[in-house]
Amino acid sequence: MSSRYEIRFAGSGGQGVILAAVVTGEAAALYEELNSVQSQAYGPEARGGKSKSEVVISKDEIDYPKAMEPDLQIILNQASCDEFAVDTKKGGVVILDDTYVKEAPEIDAEVYMVPIVKTAREKIGRELVTNMVALGAMAKILERKGIIKPENIKKAILARVPKGTEELNAKAFDEGYALIN
Repeated sequence: MSSRYEIRFAGSGGQGVILAAVVTGEAAALYEELNSVQSQAYGPEARGGKSKSEVVISKDEIDYPKAMEPDLQIILNQASCDEFAVDTKKGGVVILDDTYVKEAPEIDAEVYMVPIVKTAREKIGRELVTNMVALGAMAKILERKGIIKPENIKKAILARVPKGTEELNAKAFDEGYALIN
């Protein structure tokens, strides 16, 4: 891992992008002993407005808390894709949901179009766990890069989700992990 790794989650309000970033930051800080900082921005609407959340992870001190050129982006709708995909670091990775993103950007990055929302709906039976499916997909990329182990992301999920939903969220994570080859 280089000294700084930036991750951005973007989508609509209600898709859980803020919780996904919080979980990622906690996995890095609590279970990998890395420094992490999380920030968020969202519209005034409770559901449906644009939402983004970022995590910066580093072995060193973090001098600026916002993502400048995300190494990895997980984008769940077209409006966010249109606005944020171009910010991806050259050679970075973008994971797009193929339900709400219909047009992938032409950028110098590895782009995955995967059925995140469809997996939450059809395999788990609840679109509410879209963010957990997204975390699973992200975990495969972070594992390949040697940044965060998937089991540590899962630990952070299980520590954060409401009691009684652990099995549902763990299954959603596992399904998302299987989406990236």
